[in-house]
Amino acid sequence: MPKGSPELTEARREEIINACEMLYQTMSFKEITLKEIGNATSFTRTSIYNYFQTKEEIFLALLKREYELWSADLERIMAENETLTKDEFADKLAHSLEKRAQLLKIMSMNHYDMETGSRPERLVEFKVAYGNSLKAVMHCLERYFPDMPIAEKQQFLYTFFPFMFGIYPYTYVTEKQQTAMEKAGINYVFMSIYEITYNCARMLLGE
Repeated sequence: MPKGSPELTEARREEIINACEMLYQTMSFKEITLKEIGNATSFTRTSIYNYFQTKEEIFLALLKREYELWSADLERIMAENETLTKDEFADKLAHSLEKRAQLLKIMSMNHYDMETGSRPERLVEFKVAYGNSLKAVMHCLERYFPDMPIAEKQQFLYTFFPFMFGIYPYTYVTEKQQTAMEKAGINYVFMSIYEITYNCARMLLGE
């Protein structure tokens, strides 16, 4: 780890993560290299190794940050709403994920690569953020639906979280993919992140 203040270290880490996020807007995971990320920062490419050993660790840090932001949104929902109906909670949950397209994109496309290409300590840091998002959703269920049996709350979690891996591919379809589906006779109906998330959450909550 480089010498310097914790603030400088964190600022450098954030600059690297931000550079990766910017590149990911126009490049695929495979196309992005440490060299490309280094060229988008204000310091030398070799300096990146003081903070991250692989590009997978950088992406994992980006995903960790996305989970933290989502958890903060869920905590904000609880702070601002003492009670919510099932419709209202599904609406707010859907809107919270609507803002996290980056989270959904990385989850659906590169999750396995990131975890296998990162050091154990980086993976633990990520799992803490992931676990906190599980806890945040569970806290929402406990507050707004206290009569829901614990088994149903757990079923909600372990259905909704795997479901999240498929949201991005169903809501972001390229022209090439759409043309292929048309030629295959598939009647694709576009749904937004909000729509597909709301429908799933509302179904899981029951009547």
